Amino acid sequence: MTSTVRVRAPGKVNLYLAVGPREPDGYHNLVTVFQAVDIFEEITARSAATLSLTMSGRGAGLPTDESNLAIRAARLLAEHAGVPARARLEIHKNVPVAGGMAGGSADAAGTLVALNRLWGLGLDPATLRNLGAELGADVPFCLMGGTAMGTGRGDVLTPVLSRGSYTWLVITQHEGLSTPRVFSHFDSRRHQPRRPVIDERFVRALAEGDTQYVGMNSRNDLAGPALCLHDGARQVYEAARSHLALPTIVSGSGPTIAVLCPDDDTALSLGEYICEHTVAESAFVAHGPVPGAHVVDES
Repeated sequence: MTSTVRVRAPGKVNLYLAVGPREPDGYHNLVTVFQAVDIFEEITARSAATLSLTMSGRGAGLPTDESNLAIRAARLLAEHAGVPARARLEIHKNVPVAGGMAGGSADAAGTLVALNRLWGLGLDPATLRNLGAELGADVPFCLMGGTAMGTGRGDVLTPVLSRGSYTWLVITQHEGLSTPRVFSHFDSRRHQPRRPVIDERFVRALAEGDTQYVGMNSRNDLAGPALCLHDGARQVYEAARSHLALPTIVSGSGPTIAVLCPDDDTALSLGEYICEHTVAESAFVAHGPVPGAHVVDES
């Protein structure tokens, strides 16, 4: 009988993010292209008499009560399956907190996968993604991984053919950004957006493995608001773009910045420059695409 399950769940970058006007329900329709990257949350679920959570790594000090998305995922899964919510969850966070890379969503996705196995539920991936969508718009993608187009709130997913590999320099900030705050700033703009659409040439470039075209023609409608709200992110963004003229994106709602580099050596060199000349917290190399949340060990 399984008593311990260990899962890895990836963070993400948005290669493309078109945002529509705010809907009456308060949400925005999106068209986005996600890419899962090898910055993994590590979720361990152990058999226990009650439900509990501990956090380490970048998660040290984060709430571990009912407000945590992992706890909410465990409760939702238990309710759906009609089983007691009993497990000891341990999450080691590597994805930046409040950085636009879906760290909390990865925690929820990893928890669903781990407890599905620990509790012997046998739920299929589609069912887990449907449950994940109840927790947050990015959770289904953290379950799926790879490269996918998201529509609706970003939770209606279609896998996208993506050839080639991507080397990113990921640059984090000391202070995070609230996603609702970024959307609020987006909504306050004078010119309201139209219905979001995808650039078909961009999709073809993904399929053809034209990584340079993808990088140079990435889109993020939340980048402007995020950079307006975060001086450190704006400084890093401008420094990265000017130093080596490489494709530079804001990840999701920011403030994490990702620079598409030709190789690891270039990324490491740029990371040293950024950390020396800006107020960035850290810079490290990541690669994509990678699989979604998956079991790596059980006993």
